[in-house]
Amino acid sequence: MIVRIMGEGQYRVDDTLQGKLNEIDDEVGRAFDAGDQAAMTDALRRLADAVREAGTRLDDTEISPSDAVVPPEDLTLDEARELLEGEGLIPDLPVGGA
Repeated sequence: MIVRIMGEGQYRVDDTLQGKLNEIDDEVGRAFDAGDQAAMTDALRRLADAVREAGTRLDDTEISPSDAVVPPEDLTLDEARELLEGEGLIPDLPVGGA
């Protein structure tokens, strides 16, 4: 799975990380729904950190379609309103890559 951290680059992460990313993505959504900027910022930081820690950064010359996008940690609630419509930040992909 390829995950883009906005303003930073792309990372290749193992599909097994998807469950953890979805959990943190849900936290981002709950914080957004509650209007809690601090909690949303914290969840976005943890989402990006999980990708950085478990992923392998792709070379900037290697451009691949991203399966998911992590917005910047300083994303405001207003900016998040546009990004969180639909499936959230980490789309639910079929298990097993099928």
